[in-house]
Amino acid sequence: MINNPFVNLFVKGLFTLLLCVSVSIFASGQQKPKSLDGIIVKVNNQIVLRSDLEAAVAQESAQGRTPSEKDRCAILRFLLTQKLMVARADIDSVTVDDDMIEGQLNERMQYFVSQIGSEQRLVEYYNKSLNQLKDDLRPSIREQLIGQKMQQEITSKITVTPSEVKRFFNKIPKDSLPYFSTEVEIGQIVKLATVNKKQKEEVRNKLLEFKKRILAGESFESLATQYSEDPGSAAKGGELGFFKKKELVPEYEATALKLEPGQIADPVESQFGFHLIQLISRRGEEYNTRHILIKPTSTDLDMDATGEELKKLRSRILADSISFSKAAKDLSDDKITKDNGGLLMNRSDRSTYIPLDQVDPSIFFTIDTMKVGSITQPLPYRTEDGKQAMRIIYLKSKTPPHQANMKDDYQKLAAAALNEKRNKALADWFEKNKNTVFIDIDPEFNKCDILSSDLY
Repeated sequence: MINNPFVNLFVKGLFTLLLCVSVSIFASGQQKPKSLDGIIVKVNNQIVLRSDLEAAVAQESAQGRTPSEKDRCAILRFLLTQKLMVARADIDSVTVDDDMIEGQLNERMQYFVSQIGSEQRLVEYYNKSLNQLKDDLRPSIREQLIGQKMQQEITSKITVTPSEVKRFFNKIPKDSLPYFSTEVEIGQIVKLATVNKKQKEEVRNKLLEFKKRILAGESFESLATQYSEDPGSAAKGGELGFFKKKELVPEYEATALKLEPGQIADPVESQFGFHLIQLISRRGEEYNTRHILIKPTSTDLDMDATGEELKKLRSRILADSISFSKAAKDLSDDKITKDNGGLLMNRSDRSTYIPLDQVDPSIFFTIDTMKVGSITQPLPYRTEDGKQAMRIIYLKSKTPPHQANMKDDYQKLAAAALNEKRNKALADWFEKNKNTVFIDIDPEFNKCDILSSDLY
């Protein structure tokens, strides 16, 4: 597994693996078995737990591969490399912005919510508030981002030429060339259904009525418990707890920071809906608020309007007045695909080529009858975080089953060749820096010899 250039862990990216592992464990609710507890590697103040290794191995198994003992050793080397990068980052004063950490944290929480069904189910499952869950994840996300930054500094300037790709391909034994099943490239442009002005006004008026009732003597907490659509805070009378600046969405924070303790603002809109906000108290650079959240709902009329917008965009693309990739980049509401020209990614190797048997069923039966280059009419769609939307789907290419070759698979080969060079650069960096920190490895793993330069 590890030595196959098409499934090499560095082809997926060391930190992509680690991020997937953390998502898999958290979202599925797996608990670390007590038998797996214990430190197996120390790098200065950084540690690798036995359960970290087993989680990474489990992630490989979930991808349909059975890791060998050599693979387990290589995975442990990857984990140690991450800790070495973080340790060196501390020494070299390499940091990441708090805004980046909070952005990643919010995206991760949205993913967890989409996987488990709702914020309320997530809170109930872990018996922790959203703030507590974020606090649990924040250190690991900081570590992962620092590791990513270190890896980028080591490998960002590495490139491959066509001649290097050719040499890489020629040195692969012919009997080791993989056989690819039918693969497709699929693009999408997503537009979220907008809420009409009448609905927004109804929600604002509802919250203004709550404000009047509170000012007349009713309890903010009881109204929040009864009416707020934020399950994480509703059970606590709408109280969010203390936050620092830039940890909450800008619209909410800007409104809250204008208030005096006890004061209630007029309703304010954010990406989550409309908020009625009361400032409870300030503590240095932190502030504590409570709120009532009401989310407007989309109507069939809104979906129709969104569909009409996409029909016009589709016509422009088919008339060659704008390319699909530019339209996706400029106009799609899907943050994951828009910067990739709207193309969906193969999660295993991060390429745009997706095996047909791995295509999402909701798309499979749509593209099954499509011709290459065609674009569907607008179709109803629900985003991962549950928002109603419409989308158009583009079948960019369809490659029949074949054995890997330079003509059809240059993109994959170039990516594999590039990652081989990056792998070598990381290995060289590891050799150069492993003696600059304190490293202690559990004797159980002596057979792995993970500090050896010959591991790969």
